[in-house]
Amino acid sequence: MRKLTLPFWLDGPHLEQLRKAAQIWWAKVESWLAWPLLQLDAETCHPTLLELLAWQRDITRYAREPEALFRRRVRYAYANARDAGSVAGVKRIFQRLEIGELKLHERVPGRDWDIVQIELSDEQYARFTDLLQIIVQMYGRTCRRYEVAVGNLITLHLGAIEVGHDQQTLVCEFGAISTTSLHLGATELSHDQVHLIARL
Repeated sequence: MRKLTLPFWLDGPHLEQLRKAAQIWWAKVESWLAWPLLQLDAETCHPTLLELLAWQRDITRYAREPEALFRRRVRYAYANARDAGSVAGVKRIFQRLEIGELKLHERVPGRDWDIVQIELSDEQYARFTDLLQIIVQMYGRTCRRYEVAVGNLITLHLGAIEVGHDQQTLVCEFGAISTTSLHLGATELSHDQVHLIARL
């Protein structure tokens, strides 16, 4: 609300008290006038009016549903209905309701063509079991069967080392020398082949 000001010729300590009282009064009147407009927002409205908004948007609260989740469902009811039926739309529905990321697989190889597989983590499935049924019932495609696949991501670290496969052939020929000593040094080789041929 704007700050009230008095004309300069009405300045004084008693009039300043009057100005402060009028400021508080009109701020209260402004809040009364703005209250009906605030009730149209599902995030901030009174719980009784929230039930009315939910009925208007065809949203039913399930047992033990947290109020914050119910308010989100009511708030995004129109957007969720618009996005229903497509893979990208279902992913946006899950993001709006703060369920998290998911993977949606259609026409899974080796399965019937009408099965749609929703892949979630253990934690998501445990927290949102009832909500998943409602989402599939309200926003799922017609003539499709939905199944939930639970999986977890595992981080795997593999070390890679260089492996060589070299081959060497060493040939040593000596003529008519009667005494010959041949000294060979061996080192550790990983998967290498060394052929030493000595002709004496």
